[in-house]
Amino acid sequence: MKRLRVLRKWFGRKFGYARLLCLALLISLAALRIADPAAIEELRVRTFDTFQLIEPRVKTARPVTIVDIDEKSLAKLGQWPWPRTRIADLITNLTRLGAVVIAFDIVFAEPDRLNPGVAADTIRNLDEETRNKLRALPSNDQLLADAMRRSRVVLGVSGLPYVLTEFDNSLPITGLAMLGAEPQPFLLNFPGLLRNVDVLEQAAAGRGLFTIRTERDGIVRRVPIMMQAQGATMPSLTFEMLRVATGTDTIFTKADQAGIKSIAVKGFEVPTDRNGQLWVHFARRDPSIYVSAADLLEGRVPPEMIARKLVLVGTSAVGLLDVKTTPIDPVMPGVEIHAQVLESALTRSVLSQPNYAIAIEFCAAIALGILVIAFAPLFGPVTLVVVGTLFATLLIGTSWYFYTQHRLLIDFTYPLLSTTLIYLTLIFTSFVREQAQRRQIRSAFGQYLSPALVEQLAQSPEKLVLGGEEREMTIMFSDVRGFTTISESYKHDPQGLTALMNRFLTPLTNAILARKGTIDKYMGDAIMAFWNAPLDDKEHQLNACEAAVDMLERIDVLNKQRAQEAQAGGHAYIPLNVGVGLNTGVCVVGNMGSDLRFDYSVLGDSVNLASRLEGQSKEYGFPIIVGSKTALAVKEKFAILELDFIMVKGKKEPEVIYAIAGREDTAQSARFQRLRNLTIEMLACYRSRDWDGALAAIERGRRTDEAHSLELLYNLYEARILGYQKSPPPETWNGAFALLTK
Repeated sequence: MKRLRVLRKWFGRKFGYARLLCLALLISLAALRIADPAAIEELRVRTFDTFQLIEPRVKTARPVTIVDIDEKSLAKLGQWPWPRTRIADLITNLTRLGAVVIAFDIVFAEPDRLNPGVAADTIRNLDEETRNKLRALPSNDQLLADAMRRSRVVLGVSGLPYVLTEFDNSLPITGLAMLGAEPQPFLLNFPGLLRNVDVLEQAAAGRGLFTIRTERDGIVRRVPIMMQAQGATMPSLTFEMLRVATGTDTIFTKADQAGIKSIAVKGFEVPTDRNGQLWVHFARRDPSIYVSAADLLEGRVPPEMIARKLVLVGTSAVGLLDVKTTPIDPVMPGVEIHAQVLESALTRSVLSQPNYAIAIEFCAAIALGILVIAFAPLFGPVTLVVVGTLFATLLIGTSWYFYTQHRLLIDFTYPLLSTTLIYLTLIFTSFVREQAQRRQIRSAFGQYLSPALVEQLAQSPEKLVLGGEEREMTIMFSDVRGFTTISESYKHDPQGLTALMNRFLTPLTNAILARKGTIDKYMGDAIMAFWNAPLDDKEHQLNACEAAVDMLERIDVLNKQRAQEAQAGGHAYIPLNVGVGLNTGVCVVGNMGSDLRFDYSVLGDSVNLASRLEGQSKEYGFPIIVGSKTALAVKEKFAILELDFIMVKGKKEPEVIYAIAGREDTAQSARFQRLRNLTIEMLACYRSRDWDGALAAIERGRRTDEAHSLELLYNLYEARILGYQKSPPPETWNGAFALLTK
């Protein structure tokens, strides 16, 4: 079992489970083609129908004429059946005009109801002498038989789904010779047989089955050339006509273990399917081969319509119910289908689906399936579409070539369907795999990245590679002031410290993520975050400042809760105070680290400055300090207060830094306006070296009601000014103060 698991894992890594599944599907589809269920056959024959619709058979000759018992003939000569004497006259006229063979797509199963003997027995008030004279007259059936003997007539017989009468072995049967296997096991079989009256059967030159069996959808595509009927092997009406026309006594069949290959008479060999059926190569319906039976009996048919022609006698009259549906014509008389079979055979334009066709289809499906399984996962979507289109075109083109150039029916639908199903299975398994990968990514990164980033990574896992890009971003660093003192109070309760960290990091994180930020990393009690990556955020400065203010508000709520808990528990309460540094600038952002482990992070001077600003928040007495680019971008939405002009260690250019004292409502308040004006006055005096003026502005600020909010800032500048009074800055001094610490 262990070796089996190892082998399975090796196979999964080497070939992929999707390929294994597709191989199993390919084997199943191969078995399905061998079973050939109705749905597969339906798809195949519909394809062949389409071919015939696009390019039907073009008539190059008209060797067949149809004598039509049409509506005109019935109106003129009376309802069917006609007296057999009239049929005899029809045969006599056809023979006189030079018909080669006359065949009836009609069965004369009962004696003529107008026979003289029948009249003698049924007419009332008839004297005995007249009755005897009528009985002495030859029957109409006999007269028809005499006319048949003077010509070459093939009578039609019909297969039945039940036995009507016992089979008469004394009646003539066409001879059959076999080359190869016996054909009987493959032939269509009718339990019963409806034959003509004996006197006609004995007089006929041949007899054949005119029964046409439609496909499942009611369309005639194949006509049996040889059939089994009530235990006898009989040819079709059309093939019996060919036998009589060629003057041979025997029909030959070629068959092997796969089925029947062809049926032949002298000079003609017709390829069939395994069941002895001929695929009819249909032409458009041709009214020019029809002559009316009434016109023939009245001598109004041109001799060239009959001379040296095979003549079929049938009906197009709707009331006689011999109308069929073909692939190219929804309404075609059954007799014309027989005519189309004869035309195809005589002009050497028959269709065939050879027994080896299934081998071609099978091999094509296997070969294409293996190619798809092997190479489809390696190609991109566009390449797959192009290659798939080429293969589909090749399959369809090959099938069309065989149809038009060789009249062979080779099915392309099965290889195409098989390959398509395998391809769709690969797509489906790929989709399932990607969904699993996305769930894994969401699970792994959902706690650290913004929902937008997690979703982007889930949609594009290929982004999880080393590399980066330059873009303008806003960077945030936040830290808890005096956290060392707080952590010391938990030195005997490390679990409590962990719970406290989670308790204050959670609202801070939520504030960042709610404003489209991305958490870069946690560093103890500190958080690093950024905006405008990986997704574009046109308002990244505004969102970052909103997040910073929101963080302070959430910490205030948390401190109130902790104060209440401390009072209720009777233990010391130390408030949490957060300092935030924000800066906007061009950074490099991307996955950085090693091939084994990497983080989505940012690098650049702007990142370093944001970190420095966070560290200075405790010096200036404001919890949120921002760089100049950030401040200028949000000055209309927040209460912005200029703090200083500083030179950060390691940077050559100084930076104006600002504090965010609140949102827009704070900026519009009179209190903030007074503070801002005093600060502007103090900074102006300070940078112009007016030390006394700057100190005076500080004193006026201290006398206001809001002095406590600027106390640390005033103390900082007061200490600098006193130092400059003792040791003035150089003449090149521009007001910038060099930070000594990071």
